[in-house]
Amino acid sequence: MALTPQDTSRIAQLARLELSPAEAPEMLASLNDFFRVVEQMSAVDTAGVEPLYTPLSAIQAVTLRLRDDVVTERNQREANQRSAPSVEDGLFLVPKVLE
Repeated sequence: MALTPQDTSRIAQLARLELSPAEAPEMLASLNDFFRVVEQMSAVDTAGVEPLYTPLSAIQAVTLRLRDDVVTERNQREANQRSAPSVEDGLFLVPKVLE
């Protein structure tokens, strides 16, 4: 999947980046190199490979140290919402930004 200069311009626009005419070809080459690596990684058959939650688990048995899921702070919703301009049923109301 090779990107075109138009793709690079569109990506820069979406990312709110200003690319000079001199930077655009370099960015195009970098993005194409990145996607080439992604394609190579996607081509590897990973069927039957267990995902690792830490790189150490590839070489030794690692047990997760999980803490108990316990509430440690009191509910401060009302106090936090006092300064909000609009609240309904415990939710912040915000102006609609999309139609």
